[in-house]
Amino acid sequence: MSMDGDRREKMATAVAPDFILDRRDAVPALVGRHDDFLIVSGLAGTSRDVAALTEDGAHTYTMAGAMGGACMIGLGLALARPDKRVLVVTGDGELLMNVGALATIAVVNPPNLAIVCVDNGHYGETGYQKSHTSLGVDLERIAAGSGIKATRTVATEGELADGTRMLRGSNGTAFVVLRVKPTDPPAFKRNMDPSACRHRFRTALLGQG
Repeated sequence: MSMDGDRREKMATAVAPDFILDRRDAVPALVGRHDDFLIVSGLAGTSRDVAALTEDGAHTYTMAGAMGGACMIGLGLALARPDKRVLVVTGDGELLMNVGALATIAVVNPPNLAIVCVDNGHYGETGYQKSHTSLGVDLERIAAGSGIKATRTVATEGELADGTRMLRGSNGTAFVVLRVKPTDPPAFKRNMDPSACRHRFRTALLGQG
């Protein structure tokens, strides 16, 4: 069989990982005390995860439409405010749009940055088509291959506590994949006024409120 044939066969037989956790329980359990962080979320489901967890708190900046930007915004924030712990909560589809961001983050390696990828194996923003992670792509291995030293995949309740400790205890950037079922995120209506959200987040960032 040719090399191209081998590659096609491997892709066709790739086994998707188990997605068993419910995001509505798993995200709060993994993040823990959310006000320990300045939080940047990706779009779609993770924006609602974060808004529901924090009650749309001033220390959160949830995104809409700007697919692929969450990790790099988090990196810039972590570099600008090394005195704050920064948490990016994004999805597998959003991260796949700009997976090269992990290489830049690994090179800079800010110790106050943690990334959670809520991986449900689907593109929730565009119609719930299967994403690459349903077909065998492993985002933790991509992060590790990019050079991020502290990585972990959390796929069961028993692994949540280790993931929580990694978000807070790493000496460099931490990256945690949280595998969840492709079910709906919390039904939370967040503030969609970009100017108001920017102002309140800046106030929290500067410690004025």
